[in-house]
Amino acid sequence: MSISVLKPGLLTTVQDLGRFGYQKEGLVVSGALDAAALRTANILVGNPEAAAGLELTLRGPTLRFETDALLALAGADLGARLTGQPVPLGRPVAVRAGTVLAFEKPKTSGRAWLAVAGGVAVPPVLGSRATYLRAALGGLGGRALQMGDALPVGGWSATGRQLFNTILPETAAGWAAARWSAPAPPLAGPGAPLVVRALPGPECAQFAPASQQAFWQEIFTVTTEADRMGARLSGPLLARQASGELLSSAVAFGTVQVPAGGQPIVLLADCQTTGGYPRLAQVIAADRGRLAQALPGARLRFQPVGLAEAQALYLAQEQRLRALARAVYLKASL
Repeated sequence: MSISVLKPGLLTTVQDLGRFGYQKEGLVVSGALDAAALRTANILVGNPEAAAGLELTLRGPTLRFETDALLALAGADLGARLTGQPVPLGRPVAVRAGTVLAFEKPKTSGRAWLAVAGGVAVPPVLGSRATYLRAALGGLGGRALQMGDALPVGGWSATGRQLFNTILPETAAGWAAARWSAPAPPLAGPGAPLVVRALPGPECAQFAPASQQAFWQEIFTVTTEADRMGARLSGPLLARQASGELLSSAVAFGTVQVPAGGQPIVLLADCQTTGGYPRLAQVIAADRGRLAQALPGARLRFQPVGLAEAQALYLAQEQRLRALARAVYLKASL
């Protein structure tokens, strides 16, 4: 079972939930920029939540399914089409062998995640199939997809097979989507800033009060210096009032660092394991997926929350995913 890559898209990589256990050796976690979106898509096709899928950036690829397939898309609407018809987000979609999935002009800027029943079965490297581009590690040869690639697909679960047979009976042709869908998280409207909730970082108190206030109240713009490692922001200059250099300390996905120039950098999934810049804030786990939609030109506003609220938001997200998994299982069992 395989998927042929007819066009690779702008930047399409194989990603799972990341490569854990090696940060002490300096190896980054990597993985999907929006883990909740990938997990949602995997649940919808009956996969384990950590199965590898495809991360699509702004302009998606053109793929031909060489065998019958069950797929699901989550994240931004990048204009997916099957036989010229729009493909809904957040639903399992059954397709016949030979069907081509293409992407037209994206309706919303950002990233999307594509899961297929069985998962993208590239060989795991250090326990993960995630692509880390800077080290050419994991994924399909450690790189983004290219024209002519063939993506191997693993074996389907019983849930995936039952969903396929329910959505697209043997007598049907082409493709069909389920009539039900997973609830989609709200995205910022056109022109509206992305609101990202964050905790004060370990060095927050070292910044001048005016800078702290500006960080939480002003709007920042993502510059062109942005990739899967991090995004440099443009906005009010943030001044640290403490003097002296800092020892390198642990950083993670969502850490907001401020170099000497005063313009913050928000770290993403491919970020380094330590850094020497002061850590002004830490984006909460429940909102890290919002950063995935922050391509160059996007506007961000940081909103302060407390630890108890951050934990409650994380638990609520996990409960929604558990509820979705139960609902999909029941749909497949009917």
